[in-house]
Amino acid sequence: MYKIFQMLVLIVVSMQSIASQTNTHYFDFGRKATHADATFIATALPYTPASGYGFDLGTAYRIAMQEEGFKATLPVYFSVDLPEGNYKVRVTLSGKNTEMTVKAESKRLFLAQERIDSSKAVTQTFTLSLFNKTIEPGYDVGLKERELAKLDWDKKLTLEFLGSSTVQSIKIEPVNQTKTLFLAGDSTVTNQDVEPWASWGQFITAYLNEEIAVANQASSGASLASFRSSRIDKILSQLKEGDFVVIEFGHNDEKVKGEGAGAYGLYTSIMTDFIKRIKEKGGTPILITPTQRRAFDGKNLKPTHGEFPEAMRKVAQNEAVALIDLTKMTTKMYEAWGPQLSRKAFVQYAANMFPGQREALEDNTHFSNFGANEVALAILSGLRKSDSELKNYIAKDAPSYDPDKPNLSESYTLPYSSLFESLKPDGN
Repeated sequence: MYKIFQMLVLIVVSMQSIASQTNTHYFDFGRKATHADATFIATALPYTPASGYGFDLGTAYRIAMQEEGFKATLPVYFSVDLPEGNYKVRVTLSGKNTEMTVKAESKRLFLAQERIDSSKAVTQTFTLSLFNKTIEPGYDVGLKERELAKLDWDKKLTLEFLGSSTVQSIKIEPVNQTKTLFLAGDSTVTNQDVEPWASWGQFITAYLNEEIAVANQASSGASLASFRSSRIDKILSQLKEGDFVVIEFGHNDEKVKGEGAGAYGLYTSIMTDFIKRIKEKGGTPILITPTQRRAFDGKNLKPTHGEFPEAMRKVAQNEAVALIDLTKMTTKMYEAWGPQLSRKAFVQYAANMFPGQREALEDNTHFSNFGANEVALAILSGLRKSDSELKNYIAKDAPSYDPDKPNLSESYTLPYSSLFESLKPDGN
């Protein structure tokens, strides 16, 4: 009987190994093959469902194939069909005095203007999470119409390259036992898929180490009440023991009406239920109070979230979970900038700054790339001061941050992605 058990174990391990190898992809670019175990791509091959990989979103024409890789002067996308799970991505770059920015899926940032100073090739590695709308057969996440086209929810991995470096190779391999950080929240958290909108959830990915992957399943316009069906079910269906779940809501919960609504009604009740269900599966919940809106009264910021931040603080205390007080930190940040400089942290642009943008953009809730990055850094500073084990997954080179002394917008120059839309995200 024991020998039969051993044989069954070996069969299962073998099947898992074969499945893992099947989902490992290695692409070698250029005019000559340099890796015998890689798929060699010598031309700007457009993505097709039949091939399952290639340059995507109509950007193949931007590719200039070099001897040892490809280059492009405009952003290019490369996609690979993959099932959901966590993956380690290794990108090998070359080109002395060049730089490269790498984003994935719906503008998740992983490498920000990575500089190459020598003639030697450099390999950069990061870990990401892929997910799709399926929870179980016959039960899908209830996506909004605008979400249906988001790269986050399709069944492929899409990498975006913006810079002057040569991309020599890409290796993608599954690492499904890696820890996952799930994000549950609204438009200030979700991966905004088009410029110039951004959120802290798609920037914090650049400041975590390779031992954790971020599954950002937040949704523009979401409240705790709208998240409590298929959205939280999707997270719980993927949650492993030891994973983390960040919960940040408030902006849209203020607009929920009806019996039991309010900070100490549905908001507290649903949040407490989420925490219970996450803990039952062995996960670690972390609460983050909502980011402030840019609403100045003279030099001081007016609080716009009513009792909701305090209600979350009390839930954190009652349920003994970590809390990052982003409401207080963003208040300090905006007031340190003042009414004028704080505009740079939000989507506030004059007309004709982007293709097809005929009117000025004036938004006091949703962030620019600079603002989203600042909020991500603020969250890291709060995390470092907390007792949460999540702080052990902050990258060693992630900068320190003081919300009382935020950076100036001139200090941040991230290249824009190709996709643009002037229509603001859902929610306020």
